[in-house]
Amino acid sequence: MKMELRFRKDRDRSRKYGAAMKAIGGWVLRIAVVCVLAFGVVWYLGQWRSVVGDSMNPVLHNGDIILVNQIVYDASNPKRGDVIVFKPDGNEDLHVYMKRIVGLPGETIQIKDGKLYIDGKELEEEYKTTAIEDAGVAAEEIKLKKDEYFVLGDNRMASEDSRSQKVGNVKKTDIEGKVWFVISPKEHVGFLK
Repeated sequence: MKMELRFRKDRDRSRKYGAAMKAIGGWVLRIAVVCVLAFGVVWYLGQWRSVVGDSMNPVLHNGDIILVNQIVYDASNPKRGDVIVFKPDGNEDLHVYMKRIVGLPGETIQIKDGKLYIDGKELEEEYKTTAIEDAGVAAEEIKLKKDEYFVLGDNRMASEDSRSQKVGNVKKTDIEGKVWFVISPKEHVGFLK
């Protein structure tokens, strides 16, 4: 009888211990899943970069800290007007550039008389830019390949962009992501316009 009672107590303890371990394991699994999801969101939607230079004024300013969406172009193609982060020619030794897409794959780009033309039609831009005083390589027509984009800084008088042979057309594979939010300084905080 004593042995049977001891056996039941041990069995009850074992069940309680097993139930407790199962509950703890469930919580550990939930916490791990949340951590992995949070890491993924921060890694792909919240990669931050610091703006260097004034080529994107007045939208981005020197020293602004921005967030880059790194997965948006896995599901869709870059669009005209997007501000992107890229490395010219994929060169890992260079700092990243931040410019606005103005020309899409297959289009013909030309700058003449300070105006930007896409396939022979003047581009009406919905964002604030400065005048184009130097057409650079775009003084002659440029036909973009199926994976190339033509980018310009909004501050066109102080921007090294696709008009320069050093930067040239940007391949989709060289695009790191789309700028979508300014997180610092507080006077610039907000979604990119």
